[in-house]
Amino acid sequence: MRRLLALVLVFCAVAAPAVVSADKPDVLRISAIPDENPNELMRIYTPFAEYLAKELGMKVQFTPVVDYAATVEGLAAKKLDLVWYGGFTSVQAVKRTSGSAKRLILRQEDAEFKSVFVAKPGSGIRTLADLKGKSFAFGSVSSTSGHLMPRYFLLKSGVAPDREFKRIAFSGAHDATALWVESGKVDAGALNFLVWEKLVQQKKVDVGKVDVFYTTPPYVDYVWTARGDLDRGVTDKLVAAFLKLDYANAEHRRLLDLHRTKKYIRANDADWKSIEEAAVEAGLLK
Repeated sequence: MRRLLALVLVFCAVAAPAVVSADKPDVLRISAIPDENPNELMRIYTPFAEYLAKELGMKVQFTPVVDYAATVEGLAAKKLDLVWYGGFTSVQAVKRTSGSAKRLILRQEDAEFKSVFVAKPGSGIRTLADLKGKSFAFGSVSSTSGHLMPRYFLLKSGVAPDREFKRIAFSGAHDATALWVESGKVDAGALNFLVWEKLVQQKKVDVGKVDVFYTTPPYVDYVWTARGDLDRGVTDKLVAAFLKLDYANAEHRRLLDLHRTKKYIRANDADWKSIEEAAVEAGLLK
């Protein structure tokens, strides 16, 4: 009996440090790919940090980053705990963390996301084939809806951007792409359909100077992704916090409107396999 008691005490002594696990941070650091201008990102995600802090009972801090790659490296280095990724950066983050990063939640719109191609009305650009010989703007190199999927659908339609476009530029953000086309900096461009709808609704673009001429087929895209070793209790609370948001609740509606959705749904990792395959086919991922 004494020997058994001694073994139990030794086991408890060894196991005790694991109770206060290093993967449960004092401050939950959230971030998002910089697909819009910095001021807009702060406007959107600061209220989310405040809401999550209340729901999780811990400090939550929104950490802006300079580019898409920084979000991937930040998650891999455990400097970020939860990131709002596009589909392609989510694939990159999972690969960069050897498969450990976990997709948690997406907007219902992200299950069937789209990109829009825009050009000046009267420019003669009415189809993807009309883009041959034209200057064109993608968003960020790592953007799903601003680069990967537009490039993928161009290739599917028989248009090879690198060979057949007069010039390719990367604006760095969806709103910038629309404004580049409007100003005549490029002949056409591609961007996230939700950002386009917001720009039109807020009258930040003049549809007399730039408008949609093609919309892609749907694909899966944005998703909240956590580092794989984040405390399970924290990830469960995160999922519950997002699923709890109800558009009929005025306080919740404010957050949902910021993210241009009416509902969040659970993520299924297998759904992003098609994005990975598209990235490989487009030559953006090995």
